[in-house]
Amino acid sequence: MQRRRWAVRLSPIVAACALVSCTSDDTSPEAAPSSSSQVTSGSDLSSGEQTGSPGEPSDSASESSSEPPDKTTEPSQSPTEPEPDSDPREITAVMSGDVLLHEGLWETARIDATRTGRGSMDFRPLFAPMRPVVSAADVAICHMETPVAPKGGPFYGYPSFSSPPAVLPALEKTGFDVCTTASNHSIDQGFEGLTRTIDGLEAADLEHTGTYATKADSREPLIMDVDGVKVGLISQTYGTNGIPLPEGKPWSVPIIDPDEIKQMAAKAKDQGAEIVMVALHWGLEYTHEPSYDQVAVAEELAESPDINLIFGHHAHVVQPYDKVGGTWVVYGLGNAVAQQDTAVEGVYDGNTARVTFRERPNGSFRVSLLEYIPTMITRFDGSSPMRWLNVSRALEDPRYTGLRDLLAATHDRVSAAVNLENAFARGVVEGE
Repeated sequence: MQRRRWAVRLSPIVAACALVSCTSDDTSPEAAPSSSSQVTSGSDLSSGEQTGSPGEPSDSASESSSEPPDKTTEPSQSPTEPEPDSDPREITAVMSGDVLLHEGLWETARIDATRTGRGSMDFRPLFAPMRPVVSAADVAICHMETPVAPKGGPFYGYPSFSSPPAVLPALEKTGFDVCTTASNHSIDQGFEGLTRTIDGLEAADLEHTGTYATKADSREPLIMDVDGVKVGLISQTYGTNGIPLPEGKPWSVPIIDPDEIKQMAAKAKDQGAEIVMVALHWGLEYTHEPSYDQVAVAEELAESPDINLIFGHHAHVVQPYDKVGGTWVVYGLGNAVAQQDTAVEGVYDGNTARVTFRERPNGSFRVSLLEYIPTMITRFDGSSPMRWLNVSRALEDPRYTGLRDLLAATHDRVSAAVNLENAFARGVVEGE
């Protein structure tokens, strides 16, 4: 299936050849504006998801548009390289945290639908504040953690999720191009729920990888043509909450296997990928520090010359950015949208990573700019709809005066977590 600026997963025949080779924005009153601040990186360069409550301003807010940051800025710590004869190719990728749909999120979509008139649930206003960041990227990657239900439901939250399918077209309208799907909830609704989610992603014109409807699909890396640069994406999970993999279909949800990931990355490069990113659902929930297993897997994957970036999900709080063996690792992005009822601080925090890949004189790509953009989910109190806010932009907006303390605390927590392994000293900066 072909998307706007892309190619797709290559069949073996097409792969051999490769060797030689939205509608309107949501501008309604409640759609909150977006923002953040800016980051540079030089370089070759267990389960408890539930529900919570109060805190968004009741006055209206409209989605703001903002110019994307200068993508060509090189961090001060980048080694000097000879200038090529022609301008190097460059692309930006953004990746966000878990899309984990609890009841308050779909109640929000119901409230918004009564205003917008878009169906019985409208998730677009929920995501609208971050739309300028997401849509400005050359490729935007979401993590769809939960399977979707049939159109009319039933819908379930924690512990066995079954999410409203209306979320999928809303992700596409926000500007996402592709979703990773390997998670501990991938088979909450069995193989039928897994395939229904894949069908829903394809119907919404979203690329996907991480769960598979056929064995043949599971064996082929997803390769996307992003503005003329071929980008591979691999997605695996630590497990499935003890639910056995579908009988006779162990390939439907790939469990983290570093050797298998390295082989798939090498296959992607053989098939023409110039950049390969690996998305992992891993780590310990509610824990900012990377686990022993996360570090061990990162170190093993960093040995591969075929992997350009590793990023992760699952902890539901923000984890650090680190450079492991020359490869950048974003251990955990926190939640994009969720509503978790827990005493743990930080589950309403998140960050969107933005990475700029720049071509080197030898034709390979490196990370030339790595940014983190703090985000915050507003609380649902039964009437105030939830919003996915760009923290820096919201702090500047008088409509969010009542949330200033929460926003400032989120900003500080996210920044501290990102920097746990001294990422700032290595060139990571906050992005807008």
